[in-house]
Amino acid sequence: MAFSDFKTISEVQVKYNIKYSYNDFFGVKTKDPSEQFLKEIEFNQQHFDLFSSEGSRCEMVIFPVLREIYKDYAENYGLWVKKSIAYDDILNGTPDYLIATKSELGVTVIGKPLIMMVEAKKNDFELGWGQCLAEMIAAQKMNDNPDYPVYGIVTDGLSWEFGRLVINTFTRNRTNFTLANLPDLFGAVDSVFKAIQNN
Repeated sequence: MAFSDFKTISEVQVKYNIKYSYNDFFGVKTKDPSEQFLKEIEFNQQHFDLFSSEGSRCEMVIFPVLREIYKDYAENYGLWVKKSIAYDDILNGTPDYLIATKSELGVTVIGKPLIMMVEAKKNDFELGWGQCLAEMIAAQKMNDNPDYPVYGIVTDGLSWEFGRLVINTFTRNRTNFTLANLPDLFGAVDSVFKAIQNN
């Protein structure tokens, strides 16, 4: 079995006895994108069909947003793209993106995974959250500290949803953020990074 075999949030809940909550769990302070980022995203929008495929969404929209926010936290955290992880025979697979603490062994080794990110294939957020929650549980178990929050992001590039797992409670953020409002979206992603830093 792998992360992608989980198709719904409820399937993961039942398997791992996870409670579900639907609330806004973080405050968002807007963050303006850099001029360079705005020029790049504008260039991409003018010259590419950004949403014609999963690859386009990931490379032209999702990764650039994530990377731009990550720059402020690169000193202490690693950003991984399509890096396989495994806790056991069930909780294993390849997250689209993950943020982890930096390992003392260098950039080739993952530290503690703290943010798991899934691209919503075919805009299916229920499927995306099933996979993402399984990844968050794997991260929590790998970290060996259920009190330490693990965060999840599911996006199709246009809409961005956020979640948090603490002990056995998964909280799905009520407010979603969109590519159409970059300062709010940047603020939301930055808030998750700030949360892991503060913890």
